[in-house]
This record gives sequence, C-alpha cells and structure tokens, in this order.
Amino acid sequence: MGAITYDMKIPSSVPAAKMFKALVLDADTLIPKIMPQAIKNLDILEGDGGVETVKLTHFGEGSQFKSAKHRVDALDTQNLAHSYNIIEGDALMGVLDSKRFTIALF
Repeated sequence: MGAITYDMKIPSSVPAAKMFKALVLDADTLIPKIMPQAIKNLDILEGDGGVETVKLTHFGEGSQFKSAKHRVDALDTQNLAHSYNIIEGDALMGVLDSKRFTIALF
C-alpha cells in the first residue's frame, strides 16, 4: 500500500486559535450552519469529541458523496493540531482503505 501526501498553506487574517476553534472544536455545529450545501450534519457515534471519537458526516446535496465515518486520532489544543482518518463511507470511493487528514494551524 502506498501513501500520497499533499500539503497546503492558506494565509488568513483570522488568528490561528480562533480558526482552530471554528474548524476543529466547533465544527460539528458550525460547519453545517455555514456550509449546508457541503455538510448536512455531523453525528458523534462513539466518544466525547476527543481522541478515539468516531463521527459520521452526512454530506449536503452539493457533494458527490453521501457520508463518511471518521476517527479522531490526535487533538492537541495547545499546538492547534488535529488529525483524523476517514475509515468508512463512499468518500473512500471503494478503492481506499482510509484517508488521513492532519490540520496544523500557526
């Protein structure tokens, strides 16, 4: 099995801590409100929102996918870092075992 890595840097005038709170800590409620065409809702299936939490994302009408189940692998609020794996769902397109995402804000 191989891995593909893609790095992207996006400059923002919003402070990193505020962006982390919105994109990671408050994402379950905030993202469906500001982007309902992309994300319909997020449900916690297991856990308390921290490491090892399993969530189910239901994508909106504008998405090519219906759902994705992901597991939180790391959550570092001090260093503004978050890592999760998509472990099930059509977002894996029937050919991938998983997709790993790492977000680090600075």
